[in-house]
Amino acid sequence: MAPRIAILGAGIFVKTQYIPRLAEISDLVSLKFIWSRSEESAKSAAEVARKHFADVECVWGDNGLEQIIKEDSILGVAVVLAGQAQVDTSLKLLKAGKHVIQEKPAAANISEIENALSRYNSICPDPPGQPIWAVAENYRFEPAFVECKKLIAEIGDMMSVQVIVEGSMNSSNPYFSSSWRRNFTGGFILDMGVHFIAGLRMITGCEVVSVSAITSHIDKTLPPPDNISSNFQLENGCSGVFVMVVSSRSPKIFWRVVGMKGTLQVERGNQDGRHGYLVTQYGADGQSKSMFYPFSGVTEELKAFIHDISEAKKGINHVPEPRSSFLEGARDVALLEAMLESGSKQGALVHVKKF
Repeated sequence: MAPRIAILGAGIFVKTQYIPRLAEISDLVSLKFIWSRSEESAKSAAEVARKHFADVECVWGDNGLEQIIKEDSILGVAVVLAGQAQVDTSLKLLKAGKHVIQEKPAAANISEIENALSRYNSICPDPPGQPIWAVAENYRFEPAFVECKKLIAEIGDMMSVQVIVEGSMNSSNPYFSSSWRRNFTGGFILDMGVHFIAGLRMITGCEVVSVSAITSHIDKTLPPPDNISSNFQLENGCSGVFVMVVSSRSPKIFWRVVGMKGTLQVERGNQDGRHGYLVTQYGADGQSKSMFYPFSGVTEELKAFIHDISEAKKGINHVPEPRSSFLEGARDVALLEAMLESGSKQGALVHVKKF
């Protein structure tokens, strides 16, 4: 029998990603509940879900949340709420014994991370018995980044890393008016930026140890800061740059690693009407080879979570997918917080908190 799950949240991402992606793997999972704070939004999302999961129920408010918590048949819960509410809600579910996949960012800041980890470990200190707490960072599951992780050794010792993000967060973007993102410390830099940091850490297979950043606030329609330029140093000694513009008239996103024996680049784009990433490897002989990988990270991360909770139910000492761990999400946030802190101190060197 397919494991039963619930979704907390009924916003854009639930309707456009979670429900359609779960529908693609409906042979592996059963969506039992959709919850929202309001009856109207819960019913709206459930209406979308019923096209794929006929028996899904919508519940709302405190009573609806309690119903999900007390429902023994619910094995896992996807928490897709405002960033400020996610950690507390996740911990409430974990304490009740539910497995959780929580949307990124893992937390608002390092302080919240430390408090969250302390509370999580107090629920059940022994990992085999702990409910799974996953963070939904789809970039770690995108086939393009999985492939780059394999190819990175072929370019030899790293000499330079570039991450360039020229985003498209303007009034035509459905998330532009998102109130919780605007009220988040770090704004869109933190909410969007964790993706690009996850990509950086995935490709290089290396942690960043220190940063020096300059931030600015140019586009007043966006929360501050909306631009960041940071130098960083990896633990292997290689240096790099991370540049992010929240809203650009000419969007472009790429990661580029230069090595002694070649160069590896991942660039966001589309091919034959499909959105995804073009991976290009440049060899020492001047030749290059490219492969396009369509987006599938959300589906893959959900499949991993469903596999993990199914295995955990069997009572065996199953080790959950490490790419989904709360700690991985925490490391993304810690790196961005270090950059934002450096920016607030006019480029002062800041060491990244280790988790």
